[in-house]
Amino acid sequence: MRLARVLVAVAAAALAATSARAEPKLMDWSDLTARPVGKPTARIAYGPDPLQVAELWRPDGKGPFPTLLMIHGGCWRSGLANLHIMDYAADDLRKRGFAVWNIEYRGVDRPGGGYPGTFQDVNAAADALVAHAAEYQLKTDKIVVVGHSAGGHLALWLAARPKLPAKSPLADPRRLPISWVVSLGGVTNLETAAKDACGPNTLARLTAGADAADPLADISPPRLLPGAVPRVLIHGALDETCPPAMGKAYVEAARAKGDIKAWTYAIPGEGHVEEIAPGSKTWTAVADGVESVFNSPDHSWPLRMKTPTL
Repeated sequence: MRLARVLVAVAAAALAATSARAEPKLMDWSDLTARPVGKPTARIAYGPDPLQVAELWRPDGKGPFPTLLMIHGGCWRSGLANLHIMDYAADDLRKRGFAVWNIEYRGVDRPGGGYPGTFQDVNAAADALVAHAAEYQLKTDKIVVVGHSAGGHLALWLAARPKLPAKSPLADPRRLPISWVVSLGGVTNLETAAKDACGPNTLARLTAGADAADPLADISPPRLLPGAVPRVLIHGALDETCPPAMGKAYVEAARAKGDIKAWTYAIPGEGHVEEIAPGSKTWTAVADGVESVFNSPDHSWPLRMKTPTL
């Protein structure tokens, strides 16, 4: 009996070891937020509401500096996340010689948020980047937009704003020189987001002020295809919040409309938090891609990540 118990214990330990190898421990938010991080260079208001602000992470020295616009996630809810969740990624990019315009916006749980306010905030924050570029020595001839989770949705949407009809309250005629969009674990389709990501109540609040006949017409990325701006959609392969299937479905929809400027990748062994955590495989791939966009002669993204790929 004793030998049998020993054998059972050994088998259990072996099974546990195999499971541990098969399912790596993923980061949670406390693993990221417990890290030390630097301070932004400046905080700039782009509107009268306390949430209508952007924080600039600018390298030391004389510019002008290549610039990214960064959009945080949190299911479009200000009470769930704010721009500081992106501080670690912004600080890492600053150390690499890039300026980062990290924006805040009114979420669906704040006065003025939802439709159209959340989207108008993103528009205004992006326009403010261009308006303040000379003051802070920022290069804005080829902006890279990086968004995470719900921010990935907003990044894809921002790049598509030229497709909005002039009558839309979200339309903004000013040209925004976006070179690339990087969606990290992004919510790519609002028609499926109710069951896949943030739940029906959040989506209902996000679309409450939109045209009741077709509330997703000018805010759901697949409805704004084909796109003119190159887009790369990156997911941790183990991301259960916004799984790789979201990125794949978006790219398949783009291909169906003749849009060949979108690609998607799943990074093995990583999840939702790793997508914006410096030092992770996912974030390293992102940072390397950003460096390629700004430093290579053709401003290309290094399309050589792990499969599945479209």
